[in-house]
Formats: sequence, structure tokens, C-alpha cells
Amino acid sequence: MSKDRTFNQVLGHSAESDGIEEYDNPLPNWWLGLFYFTIVWALVYGVHYHLVAHRSEVGALKAEMAEADRRWPQQTAAAATVVLSKENIEAGEAIYKANCVPCHGADMHGGIGPNLLDTVWIHGGKPEDILHTITVGVPEKGMLTWGPILGPEKVAQVAAYVVSRNREATGQGGDDAKQADAGHS
Repeated sequence: MSKDRTFNQVLGHSAESDGIEEYDNPLPNWWLGLFYFTIVWALVYGVHYHLVAHRSEVGALKAEMAEADRRWPQQTAAAATVVLSKENIEAGEAIYKANCVPCHGADMHGGIGPNLLDTVWIHGGKPEDILHTITVGVPEKGMLTWGPILGPEKVAQVAAYVVSRNREATGQGGDDAKQADAGHS
């Protein structure tokens, strides 16, 4: 220790701080050395991270998202169309019974979810609207986003089943049904 350092020196302004005495003791050299080392380390690391290595959080996120897209490619709803074939309707019925009955009922007259056998559609009653609603769901009302769970083919089959049952129940068909039968949604 150097001789010019004084320990336990009272600064003498206790009257200003409710009688609490403040001492002016120097910090230990090991603590000061560690403090200065962290400052130098932060400067060196910051320069290296941003300027030398050209790394950033934005770049790391882009690389991670590109890798995720490569490993798990997105299947869009646009890839699916509602085709009212007998095979699609039968497959859609099985998927409906496995996943949709708890909310829309086995008879499709609703319950928790809305009635699917009337002409009133909250999110649109065209085949492409039904396909979109099943794919993206209605999370604010409790309907799951079924697109990632089922995939575009099964979503299209469920939509085909719902469309066919709705048309049977409402007696609708006409030109729109012929287009959907041909595979145009």
C-alpha cells in the first residue's frame, strides 16, 4: 500500500444526509483492474462482433429462418383446391369426424362452433373461403389453425366434405357446384 492513501477518512457532510457518515476509501486495486478490463473487453468485442466478423442479430435471424425454410418448407393453402370427388368427400368425412365433431357436432349443426348446414357463413361460404378458414382457423373464437396440423391435402378434403354436406342440406348447387366439382375453388 502506498503511504499517501488514507483510510476511514470521513467526508464530513453528515448534516446534509440525515447523520449518515460517508467514508472516502479507495477501491482495491484488483477491483479497479477487473473494472478496467471489462471496459477494454467490451470495446474489443464490440469492434470485432460488428466490424471485423460482420455479425449481427438480424443476420443470425435471417440465416436461421433460411435454414428453417430449407428443412421444413411451408405448404401453402394456395396449393390446395376443393375438389368435390367421392374420394375427397369420404376422406374429408373421416377427418371431420376425428377433429371437428367436438365443436361443430356430428350432425354439423354446431354447438361450440357455428352451424355448417345453413346459408349463414361468418367467414364466407365459398369453397375457397371455407378452405381459408380451416387453414388459418379463427384463434380469437377458439378454432385451431388446422393448416399446419393437417396439411393442404387433408384441409381440402375436409372443405370438400363441408361444402358437399352444406349443398345437400341447403339444396344449393348450380354453376358454383359444377366449378368446384371440376376442381376450381
